[in-house]
Amino acid sequence: MDLQMFKHGSMGELVDITGSDPFLGEWRHKAFIPAPLGPQEPVLSGATYRTIARARAALAALDATARRLPNPYLLRTPVLRREAQSTSALEGTYAPLGEVLTADEDAPATSQMLEILNYVAMADRGFAWIQEGRPLTVGLIEDLQGRLMRGTPLEAESGRLRTTQVVIGRRDDALEGMAPIHASRFVPVPPGDHLRNGITALVDWLRMDHADTIDPVVVAGMAHYQFETLHPFRDGNGRLGRYLIVLTLLSLGVLSEPTLTVSPWFEARRSRYYDALLSVSTDGDWDTFLSFFAQGLEAAATSTQRQMEALTRVQEELKQIVHTSSLRSARAADLVDLAVSTPSFTVRTVAERLGLSYGRANTLVGQLVDLEILQIIDPDAQPRRFTAPRVLQVLLTGGGTSADTT
Repeated sequence: MDLQMFKHGSMGELVDITGSDPFLGEWRHKAFIPAPLGPQEPVLSGATYRTIARARAALAALDATARRLPNPYLLRTPVLRREAQSTSALEGTYAPLGEVLTADEDAPATSQMLEILNYVAMADRGFAWIQEGRPLTVGLIEDLQGRLMRGTPLEAESGRLRTTQVVIGRRDDALEGMAPIHASRFVPVPPGDHLRNGITALVDWLRMDHADTIDPVVVAGMAHYQFETLHPFRDGNGRLGRYLIVLTLLSLGVLSEPTLTVSPWFEARRSRYYDALLSVSTDGDWDTFLSFFAQGLEAAATSTQRQMEALTRVQEELKQIVHTSSLRSARAADLVDLAVSTPSFTVRTVAERLGLSYGRANTLVGQLVDLEILQIIDPDAQPRRFTAPRVLQVLLTGGGTSADTT
């Protein structure tokens, strides 16, 4: 880490750390400890305030759309799987979106798919916690990270704050043979009291009432910066940190239903994203970062709203196909709802969710296949899994793309 970059002492302090490299021997360096977040908004430019206002308006429009839906929860799982795929890709864990949307959560086909589906399970846990009115705690954050890492090589070291020093990235000007600590782009807080105190202070700050002093979009952005800079775990910090953006907006009442997909926009601009985060630490440049962050939320909210409306239209059109057909089953519309909320499913899933016998569920699925509402994903696979192709198409395109705006 280039220590000369840190020009704004009020943003935090550099502390001495030491260690040993198995090939290069003993080393000495410094780690960055961010200053605790304060009670006031950073000084921002007029242009940034206008960007934040647009983000607030887009989030409000998204939430208004969700509130108008008979059951916005139906759209949570498909949108969440899309977020899981994109946020994991940002950290180097990639699987094609189509495969993620149709994956069997009970039998992930690859280690990459396991991590992506872990994200979905983790997110559902956090959303339920906040919607039950429980406060954010350090224990919850540790639990969420542990769930994210289940079944991975780092599972045994997860579910608690890290106990070892980590580094982030590699400097463009790093010389061959440099110790990783010196060649790194950023060295976050050392483990121990500094880290525990930092994450505790962040949680305490998030639990304060900032309604009269800090815009909710700014609260979410400041908290995101602080979490990523603390980098409290061995792995999963990026995914968990971006998830906490949505959890923060949910806890602040900006969103009533967490159908917001933030990562595709950041994934398309990953270099700017990482640079903007680092510039807060090195130069105190809140303005650039919060402007970038607000642009991302505005684009994400607009894209998610478009996707939500597209899914709702498809849902209505598929029900109309059932209504105008010769099929006379009162449960056919319920199966359409299930196909919208669950991008892939088995006959057994239909039987359990709709309270039908296996035979009746199998017949109903077959009838919707005949109507070309459903199709078999892989005829050779057992058990057979089904999807609604028109629903899948909306999810694959996002009802438009999240990367459309600047």
